[in-house]
Amino acid sequence: MGQKVHPGRYAAAPPEGTVVFLIGMRVNSWWKIHRWLPAFRAMVPMLKEVSRRQEHGFLGYHVWFGRTTVVLQYWRSLDDLMAYARNAQAEHVPAWRNFNRSVGNNGDVGVWHEAYVTHPDRMHVIYRNMPLFGMAKATAHVHRGGDGPVVATRPPQGRAAA
Repeated sequence: MGQKVHPGRYAAAPPEGTVVFLIGMRVNSWWKIHRWLPAFRAMVPMLKEVSRRQEHGFLGYHVWFGRTTVVLQYWRSLDDLMAYARNAQAEHVPAWRNFNRSVGNNGDVGVWHEAYVTHPDRMHVIYRNMPLFGMAKATAHVHRGGDGPVVATRPPQGRAAA
C-alpha cells in the first residue's frame, strides 16, 4: 500500500486535448508462451522510454495484469502519441515489427488499443478518498470539497473548472 489517500472529493483538470490511451494484449493460446511472452515483455522498455523522456508527451500510466492485460496511459496530445508510435528510433516500431513477424494473424495473441481525446467540457472525472490515480495523477489533482453526492457538473463553455 503506502500511497497517501486524499480524503474527500477530487477531480482531474487536464488541458484540452489530453489523450486517454488504452492498450493491451490478450493471451488466446496460453500454452504457447513463446508467442505471448515476447509481446508481453516488449511493453516494459516502451513504458520506460516514454516515462524517462518527456519530449514524447507521455504523462503517466497504470497496468492491470490478467489473460487480457491492460495499460491505461495518458498523453499530452494525439499528435504526440502518434509521433511516438511512428518513430523508428523509438522502442515501439521494432516491437511492432517483431510482433507482426512472430505472431501476425495466427490468433495466439491479440493486441488492441483505443485512444480518446479529452475536452474539459465533455468529461466527468471524480476521485473520492483515493490516492493519486488516473487522469488526476497524470495531469492536475483538484480538490472539489463537499460531502454530498457526486453530481456531474460542467464548467461554462470554453472554460475548465479550477
